[in-house]
Amino acid sequence: MVSRSRLYLLSITLVVLAASSLMAQANKRPRAYGIPFGVLPTGPLNAITDVAGVRVGQVTLQQGPNVRTGVTAILPHSGNLFGQKSPAAIYIGNGFGKLTGYSQVEELGTLETPIILTNTLSVPTAADAVIDYTLSQPGNEQVRSVNPVVGETNDGFLNDIRGRHLTKQHVLDAIRDAKTGPVAEGNVGAGTGTVCFGYKGGMGTSSRKLPASLGGYTVGALVQTNFGGVLQIAGMPVKGKMNGIVGYLKAKDANFNQELFAVPASAPVAPTTAVAINPSPVPVSTPGGQSLASLKENFVYSDFSDLLEQKPELLDESMALVKKTFENQGADLSKSPELNRLLTDKEYLQSTIKRIYGTKK
Repeated sequence: MVSRSRLYLLSITLVVLAASSLMAQANKRPRAYGIPFGVLPTGPLNAITDVAGVRVGQVTLQQGPNVRTGVTAILPHSGNLFGQKSPAAIYIGNGFGKLTGYSQVEELGTLETPIILTNTLSVPTAADAVIDYTLSQPGNEQVRSVNPVVGETNDGFLNDIRGRHLTKQHVLDAIRDAKTGPVAEGNVGAGTGTVCFGYKGGMGTSSRKLPASLGGYTVGALVQTNFGGVLQIAGMPVKGKMNGIVGYLKAKDANFNQELFAVPASAPVAPTTAVAINPSPVPVSTPGGQSLASLKENFVYSDFSDLLEQKPELLDESMALVKKTFENQGADLSKSPELNRLLTDKEYLQSTIKRIYGTKK
């Protein structure tokens, strides 16, 4: 005869094991359940880190009943980001965001710091931390200008955003803990306090790889979801009380209708070309997201530093194409000696590109 106390303990054990099993299942990605997405194959990890050299670090802040926020850092490569700048572009779906660093990326087409994602009111703190990090890097002793790139969504529905609980140390920890390999998803980092379709939002990541016949390049993505709409999975609407009502109401609230994407690519593309592969609005509309007065800012950058070594013929093609474009417009290049030299002197153009973007070691 089993004693009542032992039966009770056995029951508790079974409940814990069952709950653990369900939680483990809940952490699976849709593909594990046989739900397909798209036509291209994923990278080995189906993550942003499938793009060689990209590292991601995250700090999650959960304190008491009201603090649910965090920070996510994305580093394009392992070198000195300021000294070895990455070609970059930022696409903005609309301007309702507190993005820092946009104007210089738009002007120069380069990224010189980690990309930081956090909550709306922590952008200044994060930018200050990125400046500290950049100035502290060996080789940057004479640097007097830094362009930190920090994006945000508003997690004030679940988080005490007015308390501004994130510190510079949290941001620095995310940067210094950044690594390659699997990327934590869901209720972590900058996604800790976000809401999506009326359900719990969070961080997500994925990648796609082109076939060898098209270059074999890899494109990765990382997203901070915080928007509303009517959720669809593989084109099928998900029915439920939360979906159509709360999701729609959230979509009408601009503060909670925001999303941030970071999209690195291994393809050797220039910043102007990178804008063309921006992911908005497809990832938002495909799962049923609604685009109202909201924030949609997408960071796109590429592994451009090795272009001259890997694809030298592309430089010749680019020079010829740009020169022909100017000539077709009736431009007299002889009146602009610097531009004429860039389009006719390949060695000068190579040295200029290396001076701007640096060379990865």
